[in-house]
Amino acid sequence: MLMPAFSSWVERDGLCYRAGRLTFAGRDVAAFAAAFDEPVFLHDGDRALANLGRIGAALAGRGLRHRVYFAMKANRFRPLLSHMRAGGVFGLDVCSAEELREALACGFAPERISFTAHGLTAAAAALLAAFPAIVANLDTISAIRRLGRLAPGREIGLRLNPGVGVAYRDSELLAYSGASVSKFGIYPEHLDAAIACARDHGLTVTALHCHAGCGVLTPQLDAYARVLAAVAAGLDRLPDVRLVNLGGGLGVPHRDDDAALDLARWADLIAATFARRDVEIAVEPGDYAVKDAGFLVLRVNYVEEKRGVRFVGLDGGFNLAIEPAFYGLACVPLPCLPRPGPLRPTTLAGNINEALDIWARDVALPPIEEGDRVALVNTGGYSASMSSNHCMNGRFREFLFAGAAPSSYAPTSQAGRQQ
Repeated sequence: MLMPAFSSWVERDGLCYRAGRLTFAGRDVAAFAAAFDEPVFLHDGDRALANLGRIGAALAGRGLRHRVYFAMKANRFRPLLSHMRAGGVFGLDVCSAEELREALACGFAPERISFTAHGLTAAAAALLAAFPAIVANLDTISAIRRLGRLAPGREIGLRLNPGVGVAYRDSELLAYSGASVSKFGIYPEHLDAAIACARDHGLTVTALHCHAGCGVLTPQLDAYARVLAAVAAGLDRLPDVRLVNLGGGLGVPHRDDDAALDLARWADLIAATFARRDVEIAVEPGDYAVKDAGFLVLRVNYVEEKRGVRFVGLDGGFNLAIEPAFYGLACVPLPCLPRPGPLRPTTLAGNINEALDIWARDVALPPIEEGDRVALVNTGGYSASMSSNHCMNGRFREFLFAGAAPSSYAPTSQAGRQQ
């Protein structure tokens, strides 16, 4: 059981303390991480599959024909993607030509790939023309023209901007739509022009896509219902659409006062909007699938007090996981080997020479010493995949855990960017 005085809300099967040592997917985290000098990302492949399975079960329970794509941009670690494919995940959503090539290399058939990108490049258009079975969700008239010139007669999807934003704690930084005019998607008032452009190039619109924001939890479901209504209105104007892709954006708790997403209510909203329509529903979760299925393990470089603040400096910074610094999405720190003693307010700092490189402020942690290791929970998604080599401190390793036995450690590791 996790120590009840701090972060006990993150406890679950596969993440707990045993005999005073943090275990993850049945492994002793400190013992594993001690074999490596650099920061280590650990991923629980079975947790990711279970997360995706809950989404599919919620949709199936409402009698909805559905597809669950994994949003590859959240985590492109090849062993994890291969584990998902072997575990029966329908497919991947990709957002660039290179992600598409990687999805194919991981063994996903073209008909199990959804392509959703902004600013369609010539290279991406050429790939989509070569693989007509891939669902291509286009979000500008320019993209429609570009693909139409290469692949007249092809089926496409249109990405709709619903004009309604939805995001974790209503953050404008995480909303893809809303009050500010967004680069994403085709607004309803431009939909007729997009339909006409597709028709002029011999393209048939058979899919409708919409992604309105990230980190959706139960308090955001009222706004999510308005997004669904906007999609339904767009669907009324597209008689050939057979697939409605509602994007991703499903969130996970980041703080102890966050409640887990009510998947039953989420699925009820979708069913109430689309159950009587002859369409298949697709979703493309990223965060919900992998964020809490992985974490980053860092070593303590220093412990020092400054004007009454206890700073604990770690050997990795926001360049390895930018969301706490850029979006205010907290990572939960868990000491791998908690030392006995009173809890004290602690500020965890990264090793990047930037003022915003702070992992957490005023979190209650037990005594910590140099050389200890701290695991940052909720870094399984949009962390390694968005990492950089800022200050040339971008090196890391990545591992997949799958199954219960120590022998099932994935032998593949991956060094972070070196250039």
